[in-house]
Amino acid sequence: MTLDPVLAQIDADLPDALDRLMDLLRIPSISTDPAFKADCDRAADWLVEDLKSIGVDAAKRPTPGHPMVVGHIDGPGPHVLFYGHYDVQPVDPLTLWDRDPFDPQIEDTPAGKVIRGRGSSDDKGQLMTFVEACRAWKTVHGALPCKITFFFEGEEESGSPSLVPFMKENADELKSDMALICDTALFDSRVPAITTMLRGMLGEELTIKAASKDLHSGFFGGVAANPIRVLSNVIASLHDDTGRITVPGFYDGVPELSNSLRAQWDGLGFDAERFLSGVDLSVPTGEEGRSPLEMIWSRPTCEVNGIWGGYTGDGFKTVIPAEAHAKISFRLVGDQDPHVIRESFRKMVEEQLPEDCDVEWHAHGASKAGQFDTEYPFYEAARGALSDEWPDTAAYIGCGGSIPIAGHFQNLLGTPPVLIGFGKDDDQIHSPNEKYDLESYHKGTRSWARVLAALQEIG
Repeated sequence: MTLDPVLAQIDADLPDALDRLMDLLRIPSISTDPAFKADCDRAADWLVEDLKSIGVDAAKRPTPGHPMVVGHIDGPGPHVLFYGHYDVQPVDPLTLWDRDPFDPQIEDTPAGKVIRGRGSSDDKGQLMTFVEACRAWKTVHGALPCKITFFFEGEEESGSPSLVPFMKENADELKSDMALICDTALFDSRVPAITTMLRGMLGEELTIKAASKDLHSGFFGGVAANPIRVLSNVIASLHDDTGRITVPGFYDGVPELSNSLRAQWDGLGFDAERFLSGVDLSVPTGEEGRSPLEMIWSRPTCEVNGIWGGYTGDGFKTVIPAEAHAKISFRLVGDQDPHVIRESFRKMVEEQLPEDCDVEWHAHGASKAGQFDTEYPFYEAARGALSDEWPDTAAYIGCGGSIPIAGHFQNLLGTPPVLIGFGKDDDQIHSPNEKYDLESYHKGTRSWARVLAALQEIG
């Protein structure tokens, strides 16, 4: 089965492909709001019917929450699972939208044409790039080049409560040679990318307590323990003068970059000053001797996300507070164990407490990082296919955040994930006026057609 007529079919069918996407975008499938439950069902039904139209054996599968969509179609190449989600974020505040978020339109902007509407980038537009690539293969050749399982979720934007139980119950059906995930972005809005690193997360909330009530600072100042000062000392002790994190054993399991990956990242020409200028900053902080991309993608972090205590209202109140609170998060990489780090962090804090002070803890989740082995031949096949479609050579990149589904495929199903997406940094996902570039939709569809052809070649 040859590729060129498939690409030509994608080009010719773009107007109809846009119409189909617009139909899906008009469905307000907001998973977090029970008022939109019927709309989530409607979006699942729409996808089932669309998959059936290209010969996929598809069905809506119930869960305690919103349904999954699962479909299968045979083919000669390797078995590929494609994951996407059809639910979208709420649209609040509605007043900041320039148009009805569920009345999508093609708009002209100084940077080119964009598809404007909720879900256009996250994740309906991305999801449909793959479906449209499959449609073109089926139209031209009457078959697909690979065996494909489609797996669409309806709760990604509300924490995926049904996902892991569903995957465990249907593990045999969902296992495949690889899992393709289209919920990521181009690098710097121009370079096609395969995300191979995802940071893990550890969240802690602590409350340091001293006196039984707030105290008058004139009567008790200088003699009574002040929880805010104690907490401030704890926070100040979390990093040394070089920016390294001081929690004992914290760097156990943190790998160094390979020379080849470091060279790829250096070749991306990342401009840290321009990156920071968008939020009115200019100077990178963090570990000495590390590049900005290393610090964003491949190094662990410790950040204070919130701190409060005492009197914070208008005016002034001279009190020594009874309690001080903080929320602290750690982004993790490599083989760092979040549970070991939690215990080490708590012990470090408790050892710093003076007499008359105690600490209470509230855990906020713990997940390991994801790191995916690019030695699998399909990684290089996919990278070559992307490079053939875009002006810049595709790169393996990291991601500062977390995409739990990638770890679930790896840990629950033993299936290596391949994360490829065509979003851009300015798509405003989760925000008013979300958009997806028309170029991303068109070239994303062509990219998936190329990836499927490359996977067919390696068998």
